[in-house]
Amino acid sequence: MATAELSALQGISEQDYKRRIWAWTMYDWANSAYVTTVTAAVLPVYFSSVAGANLPSSAKATQYWSAGLFISLVVLALISPILGTISDVVRGKKRFMAVFAGIGILSTALLVLVSTGDWMLASILAFFGRIGFSGSLNFYDALLPHVAREEDRDKVSARGFAMGYLGGGLLLAVNILMIQFLPGTWGARLSFLSVALWWAIFSIPIFRRVPEPPAAPAELKPGQNVITLGFMRLGETFADIRKYRELFKFLIAFLIYNDGIGTIIGIAAIYGAELGFGTVELVLAILLVQFVGIPFSLIFGRLPSAGEKRRPVYLAFILFNLIALPLVGVLSARALPAGVTGAPLPPYSSTPTAAGQGIHPSQADTLHYNGDWQAVTIPASDLDAEQDAIYMSSAGQEARMDFPFNGQKVRLVYSKGPQQGVWAIFLDGEPMLDADSGEEITIDAYQSTQRYGESRTFQAKAPGEHILSLVSTGQRNQSSQGTAFAIASLEVLPPIRQSNLGLILLMVVSVELVGVLLSLLLGKALFAGLARKMTTKRSILLSLIIYAVIAVWGFFLNSVVEFWFLAWMVAVVQGGSQALSRSLYSTLSPASKSGEFFSLFGFMDKMAGLIGPALFIWAVAVFGSSRPAVLSIIVMFILGGLVLMLVNVDEGRRVAQMEDAEVLG
Repeated sequence: MATAELSALQGISEQDYKRRIWAWTMYDWANSAYVTTVTAAVLPVYFSSVAGANLPSSAKATQYWSAGLFISLVVLALISPILGTISDVVRGKKRFMAVFAGIGILSTALLVLVSTGDWMLASILAFFGRIGFSGSLNFYDALLPHVAREEDRDKVSARGFAMGYLGGGLLLAVNILMIQFLPGTWGARLSFLSVALWWAIFSIPIFRRVPEPPAAPAELKPGQNVITLGFMRLGETFADIRKYRELFKFLIAFLIYNDGIGTIIGIAAIYGAELGFGTVELVLAILLVQFVGIPFSLIFGRLPSAGEKRRPVYLAFILFNLIALPLVGVLSARALPAGVTGAPLPPYSSTPTAAGQGIHPSQADTLHYNGDWQAVTIPASDLDAEQDAIYMSSAGQEARMDFPFNGQKVRLVYSKGPQQGVWAIFLDGEPMLDADSGEEITIDAYQSTQRYGESRTFQAKAPGEHILSLVSTGQRNQSSQGTAFAIASLEVLPPIRQSNLGLILLMVVSVELVGVLLSLLLGKALFAGLARKMTTKRSILLSLIIYAVIAVWGFFLNSVVEFWFLAWMVAVVQGGSQALSRSLYSTLSPASKSGEFFSLFGFMDKMAGLIGPALFIWAVAVFGSSRPAVLSIIVMFILGGLVLMLVNVDEGRRVAQMEDAEVLG
């Protein structure tokens, strides 16, 4: 750190120093609600099912959503380094941070206006929300070397992540309740508004308590402005890349391994759903990671701290989790009954009178048609759809289709369109009732534009042979011109996994209590020497080893108990690895150019959001399954760790301090 900056931090009272750190970490608390509620849990689903309801298919909605995400990442990658450089020159880190935070907060608040069919408005607001969120983080991270002394940065960075986990998790829990109990789409819409208010209110401390850092002196030449100067400074940095060799080696390592971390975070819920885990298991696992990540972020932040007396205990606890969580999780899945662990049950087989597990096209041996109507099979090419469809039409009240199946859950895939009408759903001759309202379930298939790939899932009370019936009500939607119905497929789903989440959670907690006890008793005796060698770099390498184990385990797991143990293991390293990466980077970059260099850090973070998913998609395409794709992520942790091992931290720190001494004196 430059002499001027160091003296500024050393000269303030300890009380003011702690207040600045608290104010800085509160911004993690503030903005993490955007990540958990908007980008991860609510908005993607809301965009597909509500905002994009008038698009031709849910796949088209996903395509538009992904396109908006890609464009926002590209824009951020282009503007962030220049803005960071300018913020160093004109003393404007907090000013730029406020502008971007304001853009994100306003865009998030306006999502409350998004209703059915407003996919364009949702796309625009989501774009500016991402720009505001990610842009503000660039300048927020750049304040770290101006807020925390070098010896405190690991702990302060980790505390920020811990605060983010807590704040984001608490509001997500509230938002889930809002979505469950508020009518219609208002739960989701008001959740977006609550995130904006949360973000705005808890951003106040950082703008009030943390002073604006000094700018690096720069003289503007005739005809030159801060923008052209920013480009010039950035060009000089890249031209002089050999001077910052260690920093750029770390950036390459970070790009690779953070790509793997981001991919695991992004695909965890989708992967769990693909394996057949229920929504409750998945949502609670996400919340588990949020709250469990709090103490482990703090523990990882203290591993490199030379003044921390309990380093051997913390290291012992981390290593215990590395071994115990996979061991107990795998053994539990194989030793305990499937009804407890959520292991897969035997598939339903077809019988002479009912269709078994699998996808069933509209065929005569599995579908029975009755009543005054016509059934015509139409090729997918004529429908602009992925599957052939059977198109049923009738002018009478008695049109009916029966699907006898052996199982418990059936997924119906159909289309909506201007000629479709209202159809009732019966199970074993009785009308199906909505679990919440108690009203009879119907499918209103009318929509002014054609939309394929709609689906509904129906569940019997118990497995066995049943008959699912679709019966034309003869009713027309207010705008409908017909009473037709088009079915792409009927799928008998696998047996519902049964698990005892209370018992699973008790098992995990019991393992952790044993780990705490053993670490307290044996930690100092066994790991004192190793703990003294735990630098920030080595702590990150330890987290990458754990992530590699997670990737391998993810390839094999096939039970709820393993998924929850794995989620706990992710929580062990997720916050700590990212926090230590941020603090190590702050040590390697000059404080006088923190805006410029942290913008490059943000750029690498955005790039990590592109490469990992691409590798995952490629692996799925090649192997036809997500399991090998999950295993492929281990390559990122191995390569990233190897590059990180080549980084000479002492040399990088020396270069950064020399640069600060030259610039700030």
